[in-house]
Amino acid sequence: MQRGRDGAMNHPAAANETESGFEIRHLGLQDYSVVWNRMREFTARRNHTTPDEIWLVEHPPVFTLGTNGKESHLLNPGYIPVVRSDRGGQVTYHGPGQLVAYLLIDLKRRRLGVRALVGAMEQSIIGLLAEYRIKGETLAGAPGVYVAGAKIAALGLRIRKGCSYHGLSLNVELDLNPFQHINPCGYQDMEVTSLHDIGVRISTGEVEPRLLNHLTFNLQNPESEAAPL
Repeated sequence: MQRGRDGAMNHPAAANETESGFEIRHLGLQDYSVVWNRMREFTARRNHTTPDEIWLVEHPPVFTLGTNGKESHLLNPGYIPVVRSDRGGQVTYHGPGQLVAYLLIDLKRRRLGVRALVGAMEQSIIGLLAEYRIKGETLAGAPGVYVAGAKIAALGLRIRKGCSYHGLSLNVELDLNPFQHINPCGYQDMEVTSLHDIGVRISTGEVEPRLLNHLTFNLQNPESEAAPL
């Protein structure tokens, strides 16, 4: 996946597909607020026949605060814009080189609880890391996935009328410096890492299908521990 002259991501003309009962949308590089508004509109108008969707996207630099996020965790945002979002959690950073997966799922229809959804997301990241012989783990009371104590993936959800939106972000090849200007996810001095930082030289475009494989498997088999390779 390459960037055009205007900074947008170039994708094949057929950007959307269906996989394992999910509509998959490859959105490229998109403004956070634009995608957030589209998620809310999609969730507001969906009904019991609307297919579930997974949106894969990258965002230009932005800090986002969750519904109960404390502005005190924004230490020095500088030139990077700040958006007050409606997801759960505190403050995080999005930027190019970070793969974001938004999960627009009818939880009632799939008989999937929020805890099971969070577990499926975390297990998907752990399974992906295992492909590269990297041990990912979760921490009690701190949702997300960590490698040797450093956060590599963050989670944030909103549930409306039994349907989810927002999702997860995985640090692939992004500049980690902006995390120094916040308390990531509300934790002072929390270390943050990326696939590149731990020696996996891979692009977000190469990660997309691998992550998607784990997500679709774990969302349909929430008690399982690994997707087939």
